[in-house]
Amino acid sequence: MTMPVGDLLPELILLGGAVVVLIFALVAPRQHQRWAAALAALVLAGAMVATITLLGGPERLTFAGTYAVDGAALWGKLIVCATTAGVVALSVEWFASDPRHGEYYALLLLSALGAVLLAGAADLMQLTLAMLLATTGAAVLIAYHRRSRRAGEAAIKFYLLGALTNSALVFGVVLFFGLAATTTFEGLHGGLARLGGASLLPLVVATGLVLVGLAFELGAVPAHAWLPDVAEGAPAPVAAFVLAAPKIGALIALARLVAVLPEDAAGWRPLVAVLAAVTMTLGNVAALWQDDVRRLLGWSAVSQTGYGLMAVVALGRSPLAVPALLYFLAAYALATVAAFGVVVVLRGQADRVRYAGLAAVHPWLALALLVSLLSFVGIPPLAGFAAKLALFGAVIDAGYGWLAALAVANTVVSVFYYVRVLKPVYLDEHSGGPLPRLGSWAMTGVAIATAAVVLLGVWANGLLGAVRAARLLPG
Repeated sequence: MTMPVGDLLPELILLGGAVVVLIFALVAPRQHQRWAAALAALVLAGAMVATITLLGGPERLTFAGTYAVDGAALWGKLIVCATTAGVVALSVEWFASDPRHGEYYALLLLSALGAVLLAGAADLMQLTLAMLLATTGAAVLIAYHRRSRRAGEAAIKFYLLGALTNSALVFGVVLFFGLAATTTFEGLHGGLARLGGASLLPLVVATGLVLVGLAFELGAVPAHAWLPDVAEGAPAPVAAFVLAAPKIGALIALARLVAVLPEDAAGWRPLVAVLAAVTMTLGNVAALWQDDVRRLLGWSAVSQTGYGLMAVVALGRSPLAVPALLYFLAAYALATVAAFGVVVVLRGQADRVRYAGLAAVHPWLALALLVSLLSFVGIPPLAGFAAKLALFGAVIDAGYGWLAALAVANTVVSVFYYVRVLKPVYLDEHSGGPLPRLGSWAMTGVAIATAAVVLLGVWANGLLGAVRAARLLPG
């Protein structure tokens, strides 16, 4: 039997690149550790090129139906790699004094590989292993500043909550296997459709358990509590990565799984709709009183997960569902890198009061923060506007107008806490000493991410058209 290794070329590049970066970090002297960042950037560029070459080919399930090479997976890989490349740029100067600087990039690539594998998972065991790879690497990255109590606390919370929810995921996988005698999504689609009435309760329980496991990776209720702690305590570039990259793979994996479940028997659509509603509302309400910009961005990430889940609700009922999901993920990831990039450039400064007069002292940084936060709100012509418009249209098509109305109300609420950050930036005078700044690598990362948020919004029709044909296999 011939193994279609070419189907996994982007993943193999990431894996091989992580090994090369690790070996380099082990043998290179300390003063040359920063070259590991350049190696990681080359690896990510190679993975993106390999992914682009696959975009023109036929969409298919590969490796005995356990892995998908479809539009959703390929676009997800591109977004993950682009996000990780932005984080690499933010990390060079941040970790410059760390003697383990080089090893950091190997862990970053392995965590990105976990997110990429999640995006293509078409088998429950594959999904579980991808979750473990992404989660384990992220836990180490969060605690990378060993002497930071906040980083250690955030890593412990992340690890313990991840262990609990991953256990629920495994139990759900076991139940699915018992019900359908297979773990492939294609097999589940046929096997679960033939279940009798006596098996409905186990099916609902299995669906709920797997959803809890994926909720952790997404940062959705009820497994959301780690997000604000990680946003506040982890190294700022790591926070940008962990809040964005795993969510990309997990949302695509969730969409791929629920699309093969029998809707009437499993009841997944109303369950995901309620989850989206509670998640976006809790995230926005909790963010209202945050004075720490990093913690505010953590709660904002919770609310953004709720918006992303709207695309999952619309699957199978609206042709906009998959394009809206992919466009939203790109817009969210880029805005997250830009927003945390500002924190990185300011050397981790997160008290919003310290941002007073930032527009006068560092106008380009203030502009980057303005663009990223307004994109989260959904202000035209930024990427977040087109993303939310597509999401609202998709859920209305799916017959969930109440969810779209709630999302609009939540968007209005979010304006208040974003304005609380922007008000001192533009309206208050800077009274303290000079704000410290990192070097050109971080500034370049912020500039590129900010420009991408603007360009993505201006060319929204073109990108939505490009992803409109993307399929979500099996289907």
